[in-house]
Amino acid sequence: MCGIVGLFAKDAALAAELGAHLATMLASLADRGPDSAGFAVYTSPIDGAVKLTLRGPPGYDFHALAEHVPEWIGIEPRGTHAVLAVPATQESHARATLAMLAPELVIVGTGHSMELFKEVGQPAEVARQFYLERVQASHGIGHTRMATESAVTIDGAHPYSTGPDQCLVHNGSLSNHNQIRRELQRLGYRFATENDTEVAAAYLTAKLHTGLSLQAALEAALDDLEGFYTFVVGTETGFAVLRDPIACKPAVMAETDRFVAFGTEYRALVDLPGIEQARVWEPEPATVYVWDRRS
Repeated sequence: MCGIVGLFAKDAALAAELGAHLATMLASLADRGPDSAGFAVYTSPIDGAVKLTLRGPPGYDFHALAEHVPEWIGIEPRGTHAVLAVPATQESHARATLAMLAPELVIVGTGHSMELFKEVGQPAEVARQFYLERVQASHGIGHTRMATESAVTIDGAHPYSTGPDQCLVHNGSLSNHNQIRRELQRLGYRFATENDTEVAAAYLTAKLHTGLSLQAALEAALDDLEGFYTFVVGTETGFAVLRDPIACKPAVMAETDRFVAFGTEYRALVDLPGIEQARVWEPEPATVYVWDRRS
């Protein structure tokens, strides 16, 4: 099962409302994945800073942490998560400080603009917990999970981020993920979970690190990744969709002069403004769709 959504704003007015629309899209797919949910949003970058999204155990006191870290680390608590803004030149120092002061915290995402949140529970509740409806962002992706093959834990929740400002959500199953995992481990990549989606995210990170564009990295995935899958990918400026060559997982897209949207089912798109005038289509198998804010 599982449900995935994505929304890419083409104008500033929609960007101001993107979080609210993404929350509605996620909630509409609750019966596809009631166990956990998550989302990544691309908000305005802070000049000269890197954002670190941290996850803590339930009830963790981020306000107390703020009293013990250097003043140049800004902390914005969001439920069980917090977004830290640190000078880019001090990122390594900040990571070392956190490892010493709060080893129980997990860095789930990093980047100039990306903020990433995920938690166990119904998607509407997860969206409320992290104030998604208030978020202004250029684009975002989200996932609702049904734990059909593993326990209901936060480690199984999407999105997965394995590189700065890059994340991925996935509906389906990779059949050769253990092989790809071993190959990536030999290249120095490390994994926090056993989820095949984290492997797909790391695969794209590795390809992007070689200098490939997002389009080319996803085209390479068609040759290297086996199984049934639909990927929705975010980067700092880009938004992409890819289905495997068989494309048995449901998917629908819509585009207007204000947005590009993806949903596992059309019901995820019905409340978007101007959807009645949108071009709506089913993405083709083995076809990479990419949009970029720079173009």
